[in-house]
Amino acid sequence: MVLELRNAKKTFGEGNTLVEALKETNFKVERGELVAVIGPSGSGKSTFLTIAGGLQAPSEGQVIINGNELSKLNEKQRSKIRLQEIGFILQASNLVPFLSVDEQLELLNKVKKGNMPNDERQQLYKDLGITKLRKSYPSDLSGGERQRVAIAKALFSNPAIILADEPTASLDSDRAFEVMELLQHETKSKQTATIVVTHDIRLIKYFDKVYRMTDGVLELDMTAYE
Repeated sequence: MVLELRNAKKTFGEGNTLVEALKETNFKVERGELVAVIGPSGSGKSTFLTIAGGLQAPSEGQVIINGNELSKLNEKQRSKIRLQEIGFILQASNLVPFLSVDEQLELLNKVKKGNMPNDERQQLYKDLGITKLRKSYPSDLSGGERQRVAIAKALFSNPAIILADEPTASLDSDRAFEVMELLQHETKSKQTATIVVTHDIRLIKYFDKVYRMTDGVLELDMTAYE
């Protein structure tokens, strides 16, 4: 099991102001699985994703990544897991505006201390169709191209888990499908566990499992493909 949440809850405030952003949640995902979490804005999707990625701790329960229970680790150890085991794809693509595509990856290589061989990096460029964009800056790229580069950053050093927050937001259908096809291919070929938070029902066909979030409650949606 790559990622598991056991009885995880997240609350904010106390007393009359208590808000249960994530109610008691049990969740598992394995390598090679592409999973969706769908639901309206404010339903708890982003809270779930940040807890799954170790960006915030649950109020109760456990988060286990590759056998490591995060609550038993210190912040340095948790940071190392986030850096080495998890690739994040954010809605805004999270690209540094003054760095070229090549420079974005080179900076990441230094931060991760992964020393990714040049041939592997070139293969990643090829797989994602961004070889011709190597010297381009974010402002020169289309929305779909920026997402391709964001995916390249997330896949850098072959993380065990990809967490994507609305990766197709503001993209038209063709570009959205293109991004999802890339995520599907990389998930299966590299046996990564990928979780995509989205409200975009156009994408349902790409997922192995679909979970629905409603008012902080996460449930497997058995009707998603009907």
